[in-house]
Amino acid sequence: MKEEPQFRKLTQSMEKALKPERFEHSVGVAYTAAALGMRYGADVNRCLVAGIMHDCAKCLDHEEQLKICRKHDLPVQPAELSNKKLLHASVGAYLAEHKYGITDPEILTAIRWHTTGKPDMTILEKIIFLADIIEPNRKHFTEMDLLRRTIFDDLDKGMALTLEHLLIYLKKSGEEIDPTTESAWRFYNDRK
Repeated sequence: MKEEPQFRKLTQSMEKALKPERFEHSVGVAYTAAALGMRYGADVNRCLVAGIMHDCAKCLDHEEQLKICRKHDLPVQPAELSNKKLLHASVGAYLAEHKYGITDPEILTAIRWHTTGKPDMTILEKIIFLADIIEPNRKHFTEMDLLRRTIFDDLDKGMALTLEHLLIYLKKSGEEIDPTTESAWRFYNDRK
C-alpha cells in the first residue's frame, strides 16, 4: 500500500501537534482504519487521512475548543459541555478543514462523528468510529477480542455491539451520554 503525500504531511503535522501517546493512538487508528477499509472496500487513503486526523483538536483544552466554537458559530450540544471528551470531534472537523486544508466532506464528517456515532453512517464514518475504539493500543472494554472479530466480520453488527459496550462503559463511569449515541445504537441494533 502506497501512502499518499497528503497522509505523510498530515502525519508529520500531527506528530508535532499531539502529545506522544495521542499521536501513537492516532497512528493506530489510521492503520486500523486502513485495514477495515481494505476489508470493506473503502478508499484506503481516505481511511488513513481521517484516522490520522480524527483527534487533531485533542491538543486543545476544553475551554480553547469552546472558544473556537463561539468564534466560528459551531453548534455545541449539551453533552459536549459536560462530557469534555466529546467536543474535540466537531472542533477537529473544523480544524481539519480550516487549518489543515482537508476538503473531502466525508473525511470531515468521519472526524465529526467519531466520538458519538450517529444513525445511518457512511462506511468511512463507521470505520473511523470503530477504528478509534479497537486500534491496538486501546483496552477500554473487557471483550476487545470479540469486538475486533465482530467488526472485521460484519461492520453493522460491529457497530451495534461496540455502541452497546460504549453505552455500558459511559453509564458505569457516570459520564454524560450524547443522545446521538443512543440513537445510533438503536439504529444499528435494529439491523443485527
